[in-house]
Amino acid sequence: MDNTQVPARKLKKPNRAWIRPLESAGGGARYRQIADQIIRAVKDGVLKAGDRLPPQRDLAQELGVDLTTVTRAYNEVRQGGLLDAHGAGGTYISGSLADGDQTIDLSMNIPPLLGGETFSRLMHSGLGHVDEMVGDGALMSYHVGAGARSDREAAVMWLEPMVGRISADRVLVCPGAQAAISALILAYTQPNDSIAAESLTYPGLLASCRVLQRSVQPVATDAEGMLPDDLERVCKEHRPKLVYLVPTIQNPTATTMPVERREAIYAIATRYGVGIIEDDPYWLLAGDAPQPIATLAEKAEGAPVFYISTLSKCLAPGLRTAYVVMPKSEGMEPVLDALRAITLMAHQGAVSMASSWIRNGLAREMLQKIRNELMQRQRLAAKILPGIQRAHPCGLHLWLALPANLDQYRLIQTAQEQGLGVASSDAFCVQEGAPNAIRLSLGGASDQGSLVTALEKLSEILGVGEARPRRLVIV
Repeated sequence: MDNTQVPARKLKKPNRAWIRPLESAGGGARYRQIADQIIRAVKDGVLKAGDRLPPQRDLAQELGVDLTTVTRAYNEVRQGGLLDAHGAGGTYISGSLADGDQTIDLSMNIPPLLGGETFSRLMHSGLGHVDEMVGDGALMSYHVGAGARSDREAAVMWLEPMVGRISADRVLVCPGAQAAISALILAYTQPNDSIAAESLTYPGLLASCRVLQRSVQPVATDAEGMLPDDLERVCKEHRPKLVYLVPTIQNPTATTMPVERREAIYAIATRYGVGIIEDDPYWLLAGDAPQPIATLAEKAEGAPVFYISTLSKCLAPGLRTAYVVMPKSEGMEPVLDALRAITLMAHQGAVSMASSWIRNGLAREMLQKIRNELMQRQRLAAKILPGIQRAHPCGLHLWLALPANLDQYRLIQTAQEQGLGVASSDAFCVQEGAPNAIRLSLGGASDQGSLVTALEKLSEILGVGEARPRRLVIV
């Protein structure tokens, strides 16, 4: 905004209609209460684009808090894109809201990034650990192996509930699950080779196979996941080099394989000599899932299972940290070579922060808070939305079947026009003929109030609109 506009806006009286007394106990950090009041007022229409907020010093005096508390609250809201600050010219509700730029994203499968004191404490703890490492220069050097020994040992601690106590020598630290998947495909397949996967699968796998010139052979599924009989058919007809699957809270359908189904899938892979990529980002969220297929391989000399566990879905995507547990029968060099060709190395600062969180117990603490938050969000979704076909009580997403007379693209376009992002089924479909359904992710909304607003709006607009949506990045 140019300087000639600021004096005119400066004359505008502050909007004080949104201000409420702060809770002294049980209401959370005071700066967070102030920030939440502003956000809620914008959603309710009490604060509109262009409205001026009270000067920070005036608001601090009115609420009986320190000036720094108000400053922190305003900064928090400004970072979320809701405020424009003009120094002496005042602080205003962002004009971009008038252009419909505020979107509640129900398409991106991320955990709810819990604001306030918990996340702040985690960040400070992790950054303190990183700061300690800066002095010797190791943090800024190359790390081109499987990861620093200390980070792999932290990974062993994180992985123990899933795969038991394993040697750190079998763990590979990667910059996210996507890099791990691509590296495994590069290491164990050749161009034009086939990879078997659920008929609806993680879009990242489809993207990797498309770029690397591998074909994906769809395997039919039911309410318990990949069908063993159809996997056997695919193995006979197409001779895939790998089987890729997400057995726990499957993406996008939210199914979880029971023990018997996991055993059957592993037996078929062993019979045909096909390796398995077990992508398991949601196991720790579930809390009730059977042991991974990788544990079956620990007990028998059968098909190799490459187990991937990422922190992106249960802690924070920005950590860019995932772990690959290599089969006992496989050396690391092929995968390391592939990783070096793709990304060279993981971001050591982020990895070190993740390791710090794991060691001091804060990662587990945050995981539990995220599980509790997701449980509440799933309950809200179950109350508001009709047509939920599958969901896990602690899952990031749900699978929503649409009425036969409702085209998903009409729904998605209308949702986008009203500030909602949702994921169409064809983003996950290996071949043509996607079901009339959408995946909804519950972590993208900043809080439960925003989620309720989005879900109620979605419920209201079912069946309205016409046109295909813009291309979305979906994970």
